[in-house]
Amino acid sequence: MEKVDFKKTLKDLYLPSQNDVTTVNVPKMNFLTIIGKGNPNTSNDFQEAVEALYAVSYSIKMSPKKGNAPIGYFEYVVPPLEGLWWISGKEFNLTEKDKFEWKIMIMQPEFVNDEIVKSAIDLSNKSKDNSSINKIRFESFEEGLSVQIMHFGSYDAEKETIKKIKDFIKENNLAKNGLHHEIYLSDPRKISPDKLKTVLRQPVKKI
Repeated sequence: MEKVDFKKTLKDLYLPSQNDVTTVNVPKMNFLTIIGKGNPNTSNDFQEAVEALYAVSYSIKMSPKKGNAPIGYFEYVVPPLEGLWWISGKEFNLTEKDKFEWKIMIMQPEFVNDEIVKSAIDLSNKSKDNSSINKIRFESFEEGLSVQIMHFGSYDAEKETIKKIKDFIKENNLAKNGLHHEIYLSDPRKISPDKLKTVLRQPVKKI
């Protein structure tokens, strides 16, 4: 049986147009999350958080091989890393990285619950020396109406793509209704910065 790849089954969420900003209704979804702050390029906390999320996500994915398959389990590809970004007390912008606050996360299949996550955290703690594993939370949230576009290129070059989103919001009588959201479809360790693919999303409301 072919593995479920959410990037393909949920194309409207993970593979938007690279040319035009589009609207999408984002349903309620489940995530493993870690909250932190600081420049992601220089923060050890950020890197540890990313590694912790993947460790627990893969522990859940591999649970059948340990004889502990959850009810409703199906084979799947671990979804991409995502991040919510903000700066306390002011509008988010890319130039003040040291002031960044973030919630990084990985979406989880619908069969995952609190008990499964707790078990995966316990197993990951036994095999990994990473204090961020215990910071992981399992939560659900629904962004609802949002606008998004695919950004090609480095993270530092997102300014013009973000401007497209801002212009679209203004032209369509919308207002921001949530945090700046990024979905990382490329591994920056394996791909040059100019070829990175990142979904940029902004929850909105009608005004």
